[in-house]
Amino acid sequence: MIDIKLVRSNPDFVKQAVRKREMDLDNVIDKILEIDAERRRLSGETDTLKAKQNNTSKQIPQIKKAGGDVSEIMAEMKELSAKIKEADVEIGKLEEKQKDLLYAIPNLPDEDLVGGGKENNEAVHYFKEKPEFSFPIKNHVELCEDLGLIDYERGAKLAGNGSWVYRGWGARLEWALLNFFIDEHIKDGYEFVLPPHMLGYDCGYVAGQFPKFAEEVYWIQNPTSSDKKFMLPTAETALVNLHRDEVLSKDELPRKYIAYTPCYRREAGSYRSEERGMIRGHQFNKVEMVQYTTAEGSDEAFAELVGKAERLVQQLGLHYRLSKLAAGDCSFSMARTSDIEVWIPSMEIYKEVSSASNARDYQARRGNVKYRDDDGKLKLAHTLNASGLATSRVIPAIVEQYQNEDGSVTVPEVLRKYLGIDVIRK
Repeated sequence: MIDIKLVRSNPDFVKQAVRKREMDLDNVIDKILEIDAERRRLSGETDTLKAKQNNTSKQIPQIKKAGGDVSEIMAEMKELSAKIKEADVEIGKLEEKQKDLLYAIPNLPDEDLVGGGKENNEAVHYFKEKPEFSFPIKNHVELCEDLGLIDYERGAKLAGNGSWVYRGWGARLEWALLNFFIDEHIKDGYEFVLPPHMLGYDCGYVAGQFPKFAEEVYWIQNPTSSDKKFMLPTAETALVNLHRDEVLSKDELPRKYIAYTPCYRREAGSYRSEERGMIRGHQFNKVEMVQYTTAEGSDEAFAELVGKAERLVQQLGLHYRLSKLAAGDCSFSMARTSDIEVWIPSMEIYKEVSSASNARDYQARRGNVKYRDDDGKLKLAHTLNASGLATSRVIPAIVEQYQNEDGSVTVPEVLRKYLGIDVIRK
């Protein structure tokens, strides 16, 4: 959630920043200001009434002690109390309206981001040359089926389209990747976390997914109670809530976490050729990185997360590009995002395997996550996240970029200690 003080002090700046996301919320921002002015006016009047109430209350015992009649004063106090109660209810309604409208405002993009959508994304740099083959290549679906790595048919039988079953060396390759990622993050001083997969509403709210995107997750309703939870779409949703309603000391920051979870997404279901196989699914595995930082340490943390995600892809020896997203292609809660995108030879396109994002204080304001600076002053923390990595696109990239003419797939060197083999064959 953006700061109401910023909306109040510089509404034109907020409007222009939102337009960079290809969103026109001028009317919403104007309504927020209208409600804010009315709320502040009413709050001021109510504070005056409360001050009068307090002063009069102090006088009543003295009047009684002097033998005076307080019946008229008591009647006035009763009327005053009713007015205050009525005003407090109205203020509460205005606050809720204002908050609901503020929820509709996305995080403001960093000023160096260009406006527009994905067509304005910038390719920052590339790693390695595109792999070239002296033989007709297979796509990852063919390779995975031929080698018995992935069972798409039985995955669909078990859970419908957008699902698959890892089998044999496929399951072991998936597990090798997850272990490799986790080992690398632990080496870098990140704390390993295994969070719940079913989360309460507040987790989605703090992450910025609710209320706007509440219908894009899978909801679980307890049939014997009113308890309702959702399946996490990414471990970020859990990790950015670890310190909800907490005050951290500056010395504790940055806090660095990684988590392994499956991710559950309702957005799957496209039947385009570029979404075939494992490229998009309802459930996939991911190792997620999250940092809590000071405002001053935010940019350094972002550079670290991007570098860590890139290094994993580099160690796997995969050709990829790093892209800086335009404002309109950044997710709702994020002020900036860089994507690491691997090359899928059969499709001749790049697919994202990691998004590194900085939410600045947007999520922390929702989650009331603060820290004390050196002067003891409370400040909002900054939260950042990056995939480190998502496997459902790494495996297609590996099997396609490392395929051999005989249909086998060479195992990336960093994974061989986990798998115990150099080449996956039939």
